[in-house]
Parts: sequence; C-alpha cells; structure tokens
Amino acid sequence: MDNETVDRTFTPAARAALKAFPIDAQDLTLVSLSENVTFRVTDGRDGRAYVFRLHRPGYHTLEELISERAWIRALAEAGIDVPDAVMTRDGQDYVPVTIPATGEQRFAGLASWTEGRLLSDVLAETADQKRVEESFRQLGAITAAMHLQASAWQPPSGFKRHALDSDGLMGMAPHWGEFWEHRSLSAAERRLLLDVRQHMHDLLSRLSQDSSAYSLIHADMHPGNIVVDGDLLTVIDFDDAGYGWHQYDIATALTHWQTKPNAAEIERAFLAGYRATRPVPDEALSLIAEFRLIRWMATIGWFHQRPELNRPPAVFEERKAWVLEQCAALQRF
Repeated sequence: MDNETVDRTFTPAARAALKAFPIDAQDLTLVSLSENVTFRVTDGRDGRAYVFRLHRPGYHTLEELISERAWIRALAEAGIDVPDAVMTRDGQDYVPVTIPATGEQRFAGLASWTEGRLLSDVLAETADQKRVEESFRQLGAITAAMHLQASAWQPPSGFKRHALDSDGLMGMAPHWGEFWEHRSLSAAERRLLLDVRQHMHDLLSRLSQDSSAYSLIHADMHPGNIVVDGDLLTVIDFDDAGYGWHQYDIATALTHWQTKPNAAEIERAFLAGYRATRPVPDEALSLIAEFRLIRWMATIGWFHQRPELNRPPAVFEERKAWVLEQCAALQRF
C-alpha cells in the first residue's frame, strides 16, 4: 500500500478519532505504515508535537494495549526515558475508531513526540567506531535498567501481555507466525526449520522463568527503536513488549549488527554497559547465539504474516540465508 493510498484510507478516521483527545489537532502527517498506522500531529495551541497511532486489528486487545501503557508509565517512574502517554478527554488510554474504507475496528492512542533521530540512522552514517561502541554501551545499560525494573515490578490487577516463552517463540503457533510456512521456502528448507524449531522449543522449555531471568521485555530492543537527541536516548515502540527471557532482548539488540566487521567489539560494548548496570551470569550469556537464531527465525514468521508491507526482498533473503545456514550448522553438531 503506497503512502497516498494509506493517507486516503486512514487519515479521515484519524482526524475523527483525534477529537477525543485534549489537543487542537493540526498538521496531521503520515509517518509510517508498519505494525500500526503512525502519524505526527501538532497541537495548534502551543505547537507541541505528538505521535498518533491507529493500532492494527487482531494483534492486541484493548486490555493488552492498556497494560502496555501501564508498563511504560512504570518505566518512566523508574527514570527510563520513554514517550509520555496522553489520555482522552474522558480519561481513557485509547479510543475505538472504525476505518470506513476497510470496515476495520482499531484503537487509537496519542503520546508525546520524541524529538531526535533514530539511533540506527545515526550509526549508519558514522565511521567513528568508538561512537558506535559507546552507543551500544548506552543501549546495554538502558536494556539492563529496563530488566531491573521489570524483574522487581508488580503489574496492576488485570495486566495482560503475550508470552514469548517456549510456545510463544518456538511452538507450533508462535506469536509472530509460522516461519516454516513462508512461501519462498522449499520442502527441504521447511523440514530443516521444523527440526530446529523443535530443538529450540526443547531448549527454551528447560530454561528458568524466575523473574531474575524472565520478565516483561521490550522484545524489539534494536537501534531502530531508540531515538537520540544529544546525549538523551529514548526507548520507543513497545508494540511487541511481553513476557520473555532477558537474553531475547539482548540478542535482538545485537542481531542486526552481527554481520558487521566490528560485531565482536559491538557485543563487548553492549555487554559491558549491561553488566555495569545489572549483573548477569556467564551461563545466561552463553545462550545469546541461540537467541539470535530464534530472533531471526521469528522474523521470517513476521515477514510471512505481513506480505502487504512490501519490505525490500534483499533484506528478507539475507535473513533467510543466514537462518538456513545457522540451522544447517546446528544440525551438523
């Protein structure tokens, strides 16, 4: 779906839903169509900017969306930089909205706009490896701080988020889709993925779910979800947040950089930042390689579920090739 079609399909509903929020909505601009339809909007009274989302149907219930915000507020109270949520005029987190062009029912939410640039863009433009490593050290420290908060936090009554446990990641109906069913896979490749899926499911089933190792996690903690503004790093996009192992968050932060020439230095910097904030045993970190593979296997499921987003084929093919190579290597041992 091109931007013009997205704008024509969703903007009228967005303008209608914005009337429920205590701002004078001006300059509504489409930012992206990914998991959700995301707009930037300004308040005509003071020029303040906000992010306005129409959450995609079928991914989260209203209870799950409200729970997401409860955790974000708790993270803010713990000193972690996250966007500020804006309630509706009658004190609700979200407002339901119908998309006339499609008949979809969505939930709309408003939050403060985070000024700055995505860390992924900043890193892509710099040749300063010390800066890259320092950014990952900071990212490691932020990830550790979030794990500390989540491990000790008692969610409110009615709190509900999905579980990225052995079934949620590597079951026969995983949260991000049946990765072995992607249309580009051959029969042999499907069998390989299914065999490794079972191996990973067995591995995860043996892991502890004590709160020191398994709690609420962001679950998409990579530089594309970190906004840089000077020395300030803000964590955004909690759409995938749920209960899971801390190693999954760590692996997610590192996976997209694992093919870089300085991947080992990046990992050392991230883990140094993490361990300076929160101790973690070597035994837990020894599983990061497995969680990297799990992450990209799950990503194939995401591509399988979302063909309409038209992601660059080269990106998918790179990930698929790496997954198949790693799965084949795993079976040789």
